[in-house]
Amino acid sequence: MPKDNIPYKFYLEEKDLPSQWYNVRADMKKKPAPLVDPVTGKPCTAEALSHVFCDELVAQELDETTPYIDIPQEIQDFYKMFRPSPLIRAYFLEKKLGTPAKIYYKFEGNNTSGSHKLNSAIAQAYYAKKQGLKGVTTETGAGQWGTALSMACSYFGLECNVYMVKVSYEQKPFRREVMRTYGANVTPSPSNTTEVGRKILAEFPETGGSLGCAISEAVEAATSREGYRYVLGSVLSQVLLHQTVIGLEAKTAMDKLGVKPDIIIGCAGGGSNLGGLISPFMGEKLRGEADYRFIAVEPASCPSLTRGTYGYDYCDTGKICPLQKMYTLGSGFMPSPNHAGGLRYHGMSSILSELYDQGLMEARSVEQTSVFEAAQTFARVEGILPAPESSHAIRAAIDEALKCKETGEEKTILFGLTGTGFFDMYAYAAYNDGRMTDYIPTDEEIAASVAKMPKIAL
Repeated sequence: MPKDNIPYKFYLEEKDLPSQWYNVRADMKKKPAPLVDPVTGKPCTAEALSHVFCDELVAQELDETTPYIDIPQEIQDFYKMFRPSPLIRAYFLEKKLGTPAKIYYKFEGNNTSGSHKLNSAIAQAYYAKKQGLKGVTTETGAGQWGTALSMACSYFGLECNVYMVKVSYEQKPFRREVMRTYGANVTPSPSNTTEVGRKILAEFPETGGSLGCAISEAVEAATSREGYRYVLGSVLSQVLLHQTVIGLEAKTAMDKLGVKPDIIIGCAGGGSNLGGLISPFMGEKLRGEADYRFIAVEPASCPSLTRGTYGYDYCDTGKICPLQKMYTLGSGFMPSPNHAGGLRYHGMSSILSELYDQGLMEARSVEQTSVFEAAQTFARVEGILPAPESSHAIRAAIDEALKCKETGEEKTILFGLTGTGFFDMYAYAAYNDGRMTDYIPTDEEIAASVAKMPKIAL
């Protein structure tokens, strides 16, 4: 048995699987601001949102008072194929760093999608099927969400249409082929198949695309066809809700081991995996039951929390989705084609944005060469090839562990390892060949984008 009598890998039993999702908004004294209709400038109604999203998901999106929401039995049964996921003690990383810190990570890569995204994909596909829809449309950045949704739609016999950010479509052909294997239709975005895609191409003919672009196309495709709805892989409160199975399992496992984390770290793009991991712990902090330090880690090339503006903005580049109050770089911000495709969204979850604005959470941005250095270190000692997105959390975990080495503090660190990097070898090749560069947007670039944000005051 390793030191501290803590196993390398700890699996909960099937009976410990969460039967309810946790809605952290119920414990927030100051709630996130409401979604706003882009036409009326007023808070979105359930009726308006139901034209875009499934009815049950609309109800979850608007519910800010129910602390626990039942997980339907069919979703629980599907979860059993890959959950509970392991909590792993990073003994080898601790030894490599020579740190007194204790490092744990929650690994979400034990399914074909290679990431945490399947937690929400199966839920959203279930509600679409229950509503009697023909199919769904969505966007995907690095491809994990599109892969997860194609799997979920295949399971329920739904048509799946995916708009994949063009730079990722070109860099990750095998991720694209996994989606097609599960029956999805995959289109590089921006494309000529939608009106908004054609407009974006006219304005930015050489663009590699963005999640904001792909969202616009997916929403247009869904709302222009009878029997279809749009589903989203991050950002929205409903998605963060589904991902709380990560944090609920992590907390149960740590409680069983008698361990309490001091620092909880996650990568941050739209916010679903970070929000899912921290929510049960944040609930304790909000209720005054315990205290934790939370760190969101984002790419320096797309730093919405650390350099963005807190205000209402469009969730998509085409400006057809509801507006959300969030930390944002502006819906027209076009991030550089870095290798952390899943973290290239211009804004952040309204829940996480509000928590950050209240000072309940920290944020930092890191450059991609530093991220891949951490990924390589982790892969060599822990035996898992991490996704570039996950490696942002690894970078921060290593940095915090090295601070403990300097101070002699024995802090306990928990981070989210959201998935594997086997479809990201183009990025690893660029790093190994010394071709990877760091791009950081200038203040002027960000200011120009933010200046175009809509003027909404509620």
